[in-house]
Amino acid sequence: MGDVLAGLQAVWEFDTDSVLIRFERGIRTPRLLQALGERRIPYEALAAVEQAPGKRGTVVLRAVPRPGADPLMDVAGGQLKEACDPYRLVLPAERDALAEYYADEMRDALGPYASEPADRHLVAAPAPPMSFKAYDGKASFDGASVAFRWFWTGASSAKWKAGDQRFAVGDLAGVEWRSPEIAGGYLRLLRRDAARPGEADQDPAAVVFGMGYGLVHESLPFAAAVLAAARAKTPSGSPLAPLPGPSHTGRPDPGGIADRIRHLGALHDAGLLTDDEFSAKKAQLLAEL
Repeated sequence: MGDVLAGLQAVWEFDTDSVLIRFERGIRTPRLLQALGERRIPYEALAAVEQAPGKRGTVVLRAVPRPGADPLMDVAGGQLKEACDPYRLVLPAERDALAEYYADEMRDALGPYASEPADRHLVAAPAPPMSFKAYDGKASFDGASVAFRWFWTGASSAKWKAGDQRFAVGDLAGVEWRSPEIAGGYLRLLRRDAARPGEADQDPAAVVFGMGYGLVHESLPFAAAVLAAARAKTPSGSPLAPLPGPSHTGRPDPGGIADRIRHLGALHDAGLLTDDEFSAKKAQLLAEL
């Protein structure tokens, strides 16, 4: 097509086989979209194109990705707020006819398998290296492996005793992401042939979010990059394992919690923890019993 359609927070540049979506930088643009920068979406990655009236005198053009085509949307699993949808372009209402024209053009360009799930990723994931801080540790990804380094101020006794973790992407079956904007948010690595995971705060293959930790614009692109790398390591024709349901583990070891409290006490005595920090962390550990 070779045309450009500018919206309120993004610009769509149409090519013969794809659309390049560039997200603007500014205080009105969600941080996730700013972090993504730009994304090239092949038309074969799309299932449909929708047009609908928006809010406050706008019209919305939205491309609908095929399931399995975009690792970012697969990991998000419908948890993104409307404003953070990277497939959504908002235009002034007076450009309704123009939106309809491009919607029809994109529909004509959809691939023959638009109604079917994709058997491989067709949209590139954000590129590593990447890292972010969760409540209980720092997560890093270099393209070949994922590392979790625990924070003594946030990690549970189970994670502290297990030690820092490293997972090769070839050993992963998938990634589970629960938005930090939902209570109990976390990122969990799903290992091949592993037992059903327990609660995220007790699972050494997971990091948990919290207020100010694991923010969407940091943790979601991270999860998408890991998922894409894991799928690339999956033999052709072998689908990724389904997400296991949550399970509950037994009560934590009281001896391990006592060791952690003694460790915190030593840090407090050395002046490395304030009274409030020591009291808060001690109460958290005792609550695990």
